[in-house]
Amino acid sequence: MSIVIHHNPGCGTSRNVLEIIRAFAEEPIVIDYLTTGWTRGQLQGLFAAAGLTPRDALRVSKTPAEELGLTDPSVSDEVILEAMLAHPVLVNRPIVCSPKGVALCRPSEAVFALLDVAPGATYTKEDGEVITAP
Repeated sequence: MSIVIHHNPGCGTSRNVLEIIRAFAEEPIVIDYLTTGWTRGQLQGLFAAAGLTPRDALRVSKTPAEELGLTDPSVSDEVILEAMLAHPVLVNRPIVCSPKGVALCRPSEAVFALLDVAPGATYTKEDGEVITAP
């Protein structure tokens, strides 16, 4: 099974996770979900595999989430999911699928759990911060 990253090239965290995968694993399958969009089944499958609800995966910053009323606690997961289908940017990123599982990799070092990385291995992110595999 290949590694798949649901990637937003405009997001620093997503870029860092992509480069961590390339440095410690293999060239992943990169899905630019802002271009391709999402399907209901795809999101439901990713969220189930990662143990997330649509609300858990909702990106609020730099998205129309607030103006669409999605941050109100009374809004159902179904309404959030529908909004994510219409506005792919509402899905937090990056979501990575590997043979070890599926996870929303925020912060970027969360990806280490999905890769075979030796404890103590380090990676320098694009902003110069050095992170260490647990």
